[in-house]
Amino acid sequence: MTELLHWLRPWYPSWWLCAALALAAGLYLRGCRRRHTPRWRQALFWLGWLLSWQGLQTQWDYLAEHEFFVHMIQQATLHDFAPLLVMAAWPGPALRAGLPAALRQRWLLPLARWAPLRMAAAVLLNPWVATLVFSGIVVFWLVPLVHVGVMLNTTLYQWMNATMIADGLLFWWLVLDPRTSGPAHVRAGLRIFLPLLAMLPQMLIGAVLALAASDWYPIYSLCGRAIAGVSALQDQQLGGLILWIPASAANVVAALVALRNWTRLSARKRLEPAS
Repeated sequence: MTELLHWLRPWYPSWWLCAALALAAGLYLRGCRRRHTPRWRQALFWLGWLLSWQGLQTQWDYLAEHEFFVHMIQQATLHDFAPLLVMAAWPGPALRAGLPAALRQRWLLPLARWAPLRMAAAVLLNPWVATLVFSGIVVFWLVPLVHVGVMLNTTLYQWMNATMIADGLLFWWLVLDPRTSGPAHVRAGLRIFLPLLAMLPQMLIGAVLALAASDWYPIYSLCGRAIAGVSALQDQQLGGLILWIPASAANVVAALVALRNWTRLSARKRLEPAS
């Protein structure tokens, strides 16, 4: 029990990350009480939420700073698995139901009509931009020079984690949207192919790291390794394999879910007409 409590204690306490997670949990609980939400959807949401919490506010940060392959497990969880589970639960209706009506009317609706925000949303929700950012952000944080700065700067490290999970939520929201085009921002057929396209750069850099003959990230040796018996090259190769195979598998799962949504819309004759 003592070891479990130690693991749950954050290595880098962050009030704003805790507040964001707590707010999401509170809104979802309130929304589920006000609107019927199937238990399987609730289970997916809470599993994704728990993975997000333990990836952001536990001792995982310590291990991730001292072993590259642990860092890659953390990033795959924050960028791929946790957001995928949350968005597979399609929590939007429950979260909206959890919001106080006065807050929606007085603040959120006017904010949604604010021109700069609408312009930014138009760019970020473009399927090609979203796909480029989704795969590009992984590559960016793994650039050796950038990665050294992340490992040596706590604020930058937390910013990296926050951008990974935020981008994952945005991309999987677009891909796993079960609605027809109109309310959905991406055509149903295109949602099947976007995750397959996005995983190609991740697979490439994962394969390069897994097959590399030299250590790209000596910062982990300088900081001291947490796990004995794992060499620098083995550590990097394990990290590359994690990015190459399990993280890419999340994209395949998302494509299959998008395919299922497409077939359901097709069976109900709700697919958008071909342009």
